[in-house]
Amino acid sequence: MLLKPKWIVIALLAWSSSLIAYSQKITINGTVRDRASKESLIGATIFCPQLKVGTTSNAYGFYSITVPASDSVILVVSYVGYQSQVLSIMGAVNHTADIALEAGEQLKEVEIVESRIEHATESSRMATIDVPIAQIKGTPALLGEVDVLKVLQLMPGVQSGTEGSSGLYVRGGGADQNLILLDGVPVYNASHLFGFFSVFNADAINHVELVKGGFPARFGGRLSSVVNMTMKEGNTEKVKAEGSIGLIASKLTVDGPVGNKQSSFLISARRTYLDAVVRPVQKLILDKDEVAGYYFYDLNAKINHRINAANRLFLSLYTGHDKGVSNNTNHSSAEFESSTETQKYRLRWGNITAAARWNAIISPQMFSNVSATYSRYQFSIRAQSERTHTTQDTTMRQFYSSDYSSGISDVGLKAEFEYFPSLSHTLRFGAHATHHAFTPGAVALTSNVSIDTVAGATRKPARELAAYIEDDFFVSRAIRFNLGIHAAGFAVDNSFYSSLQPRLATRVLLNSKVACKLSYVWMTQFIHLLTNSGIGLPTDLWVPATGRVQPQHSTQASAGLAWDKDDDYELTIEGYYKEMRGLIEYQDGSNYLDVQSDWQDKIVSGRGESYGIELFAHRKTGKISGWLGYTLSWANRKFPDINQGAWFPYRYDRRHDIEIVSAYKPKPSKDISVSWLFGTGNAVTLPKASYLQLQDFARQWTIYEPIEYYGGRNNFRMRPYHRLDVSYAVRKKKKWGERSWTFSIYNVYNRKNPFFLQVNRGLTPRVYQYSLFPIIPSAAYGFKF
Repeated sequence: MLLKPKWIVIALLAWSSSLIAYSQKITINGTVRDRASKESLIGATIFCPQLKVGTTSNAYGFYSITVPASDSVILVVSYVGYQSQVLSIMGAVNHTADIALEAGEQLKEVEIVESRIEHATESSRMATIDVPIAQIKGTPALLGEVDVLKVLQLMPGVQSGTEGSSGLYVRGGGADQNLILLDGVPVYNASHLFGFFSVFNADAINHVELVKGGFPARFGGRLSSVVNMTMKEGNTEKVKAEGSIGLIASKLTVDGPVGNKQSSFLISARRTYLDAVVRPVQKLILDKDEVAGYYFYDLNAKINHRINAANRLFLSLYTGHDKGVSNNTNHSSAEFESSTETQKYRLRWGNITAAARWNAIISPQMFSNVSATYSRYQFSIRAQSERTHTTQDTTMRQFYSSDYSSGISDVGLKAEFEYFPSLSHTLRFGAHATHHAFTPGAVALTSNVSIDTVAGATRKPARELAAYIEDDFFVSRAIRFNLGIHAAGFAVDNSFYSSLQPRLATRVLLNSKVACKLSYVWMTQFIHLLTNSGIGLPTDLWVPATGRVQPQHSTQASAGLAWDKDDDYELTIEGYYKEMRGLIEYQDGSNYLDVQSDWQDKIVSGRGESYGIELFAHRKTGKISGWLGYTLSWANRKFPDINQGAWFPYRYDRRHDIEIVSAYKPKPSKDISVSWLFGTGNAVTLPKASYLQLQDFARQWTIYEPIEYYGGRNNFRMRPYHRLDVSYAVRKKKKWGERSWTFSIYNVYNRKNPFFLQVNRGLTPRVYQYSLFPIIPSAAYGFKF
């Protein structure tokens, strides 16, 4: 059908009027950085007081703001812990303004400006927490080592698994349901020292973001949370160094410019010296032929190159490993013969991640990030035994070796774009492809007296594809939406799974200080983690969804209120309900060492649900700062072949969880921090009763066999967990730089928290509790120059 001329004229007039309206706007864009180091400042606020609207810098410090053209545009740029800066942009033309903020208290003269910092009431997203690195470093440390993931455990809705563990269990989810990203690369095992420390060195980290609900469309692949960390870019002005010497580990970070300051580098290393400290003690208490040791190390490296004003190239690398060894040699001899037996054990696990990233400012309103990534996690145990027997006539040698290994590796390519068409819209879209290679567990047996064999699974490849589009926009000043769709596909063997995952979050301002928020998300996870119920080795196996094992799915709905008072106080209360499907667990009696059986034959599949209410009160600035978190929650599981198919509490179901963290700064050179935790005890399975059953063997003799009655899975609660930690830090300027001392006390009142329980099945059954950490004082010496 042909259009009538009048409709063509009307369309042309509408189009031309839109062009005129658009031509009357200007775009101001640039980057926000630290003035001293030129590090990107993520989430800095750029606010226009004339219009009472603003935007924030993205994950790479880039911002873009489009405003009506005028002779002068005023922008207020602010970031927590930095002095605010006021810019006056003259002329009704597009403008590029790179901003460098000075670290320090915010200027009092700027406090009268409204909405300098994006408050919780401004954002449409829910359950998202940005954790400043300075706040992480200020929390009490265990054995002198500040841990990034342990600070996240101090947030409502986030729990640790056991005493001292760096694992995360978010809103009733499992440890495998957290997407932990370091410079955009997944980290599959984030633990050192059997879970007591994480692999992340706080001195090398620039920004930490935790998302536990209301996931935007750009995140996918996990059900429960995203921990998004970026490494420092390196100082482009001068060479700087900082480090510390603690009780069990030392670390050193060096960064600085390269050449004409168009490039910078960062190198950060950390290593424990438990092996060096323990070795002299071993010589005193053990036989001279016995050797045992353990250590871990981390190495972060990054290169940042500024190609031109619109293009940057980043290369980043992380590698870290744990290694434990034990060697034991026994000698025996008689008059005409002698024998020597040597046993060697080696335990090793670790990660390697690498990324090459290209940032480009395509236009004043368009930003792109293209990256190639690599991630590998490997675990291995080696046991060797050698025996030599010598007589007058012969020498016999027997050799035996077993090697168990498992792991996962990824190669990925990702392209992401951000478009800022107007103040009321921020559009994000992108795609990524990942090639997975799974090694679910294999044992290689070698001997000089039998045939060498290899048992277990071989490498299984899989391919994962995803694309997303996400729009954050204002319907009006009071109503803001974040809408998106995440599409994903997974190909393994002859199976292909696809998933469309809608994401919705909205914020409605009730008044200038209070906002109501709602969110709904659908998440799909194509990989699983098979976890042993025992304590100790990181023998968990990463396995893919297959033709027999379905992917994991979850839906989560959340609702809450957020309240802000100026820039100092923030209060949020949020309720959520999450349903999970496709969860897997080992069958009773199965474990990772049974490599003769396919892992798919050793599991059961089931469902889970969790729901609760979280309260978070936060004071961000002032001499006394900190937060209070409280969570009331339920987490349950249901498997057809476990607990007779009935619902039972998840092991990490925790009814009440309280975190109180406070930092006091009496002087600029002194800091005092205190944290107190309380949590309902973990759920475990113990017998409720026992009785003796008569066994009659052909009327010859009888025995009474004890029979235990359990009543249900996870039917008993350990004692509640609570602990008080304190820390005191003092700094002093020196001619060469700055030195500091940090003194910490872990578990101040020596609470004997449960680590695990053991049942003594004697005539009088008893349950014994074993605890791990008593009161532990520690000290660390730090330096900067």
